[in-house]
Order: sequence, then C-alpha cells, then structure tokens
Amino acid sequence: MRYRKLGKTGLSVSEIGLGAEWLERHNAEEVKAVIDRCEEHGINILDCWMPEPNVRTNIGAAIAGRRERWILQGHLGSTWQDGQYVRTRELDQVRPAFEDLLARLRTDHVELGMIHYVDACDEFRAIIDGPFIEYVRELLAAGKIGHIGLSTHNPEVALLACDEPEIEVIMFSLNPAFDMMPASEDLEDLFGDYENVAGDGIEPVRARLYARAEEKDVALTVMKGYAGGRLFSEKTSPFGVALTPVQCIHYALTRPAVASILAG
Repeated sequence: MRYRKLGKTGLSVSEIGLGAEWLERHNAEEVKAVIDRCEEHGINILDCWMPEPNVRTNIGAAIAGRRERWILQGHLGSTWQDGQYVRTRELDQVRPAFEDLLARLRTDHVELGMIHYVDACDEFRAIIDGPFIEYVRELLAAGKIGHIGLSTHNPEVALLACDEPEIEVIMFSLNPAFDMMPASEDLEDLFGDYENVAGDGIEPVRARLYARAEEKDVALTVMKGYAGGRLFSEKTSPFGVALTPVQCIHYALTRPAVASILAG
C-alpha cells in the first residue's frame, strides 16, 4: 500500500480506503473479516456515513483494540429516524446521531468530522453562516473531531468549500463518467443521459475544482469511484466498454488533490 498526505491535516492515508456503506448488508462476523483484510493490506482510512445502528456497532466491534490505526470519517447530519436514514440540519437530531456514532464505534472522537451531503450552494451558505457550523466548531474544540470536512456531489459546492479555511477535507464523487457531467444540485443527474455529453474532456467546473483544491491544499477523498458499479458494464458505461476497478482507481488517484479513493 502507498500513502498520501491528507491535505494540510498532517495525517497520512492509504491511497485505497474503505467505503463502508455496503457493510450494512453483512453480519458482524463478515464485517470483521472485511476490516481484518483491509488492515492486512495497509488500508487505514474508513468512511462511515451510515446512520443504521447495527452497521455502526459491527464496525466498532471490528476495530476494537486497534482503533488507533484507523482514520475515521464520521458524518454530521446523517440520522436514523423511525427505522430509516434521514439527512437533516436540525441539531436536536444531529447531536444525538453523532454521539451514537461515537458510542457504537467505541471511540471518543473521529479524525474527520464530515458535514454530510451538501449538494446545494444555498444550503452550504446557510450551514457556514448558521448554527450548524457552530456545532461543528464545538466538536472540534472538544476534540470529538480532529478536522472539519464536507461531503458533496456538486463541484460548485466543493469549490465554495475550498475557499473556507476551516474545511480541510472534501469527500467528492469522482469517476471518469461523472467528470464529463456539468454541476448539478441533484445527484440523480450524474446517472442521467451521457449521450448528450461531448465527451471530449473533463467538464470545466470539475477541472477548476481539482486545481483549486490542489492550490488550497484541501484534500479530496473519493466516493462513487465506480459510479455505483455502472462503469463495470458495457451496457451502462458511457464509454461503450466496461472499465475495471483498477482503471477507476487509477483515474481517481491521478486527479489533483486526491488523497484516497474509498472503495466499497
């Protein structure tokens, strides 16, 4: 495994990390087996955005006794309400959800506290100018998060985040198909009609994002590196051929500012 500096955080992360979403489908024994194998191969960064209680508990049990070797991305604003995932900015729901994450992961902090899933520029400004960022600052001051990050699928939001000195890491959806698509506040647009895309290079707003992140030393951690598996089939790949996981990983790791691709 090779490692890269995580922007200006002072942390060093494995080029390939664990995007743990799919662990929701597995029992405790299987979750431990996956995490054990990751450790064997030098993976040291894990993203847990999921609010579902069992997967949090299973991950916590799997890393127990070796918590110190993991860099954890934990999300702020991902909650579990009435048996389902709800993204929210309501602090009376956000606070207990984050405390639940810490408790189930059997830790008192996460290295990266990610403001969860911000795809609208207006919402980003409301977060940065309102009580949500104050809560995040409280967590930072208390040592419950080590660094402030944000997750987004919209390069326009990511560009705004690059210009906020408090934000040191951006989790961004990045793959060769998405890089042809224009900015949107609707995630589903990224899985839309590729036929009308020129396909003669990277979308300019995304090129600006990668350059800006590199200039500001803001680290990018990559989600959706396989476009939800669509790139693995010639029928759903916009290129007319199936790509391999290695090709997708290589593509992500050759974008400026990328520190790690979190594969699921």
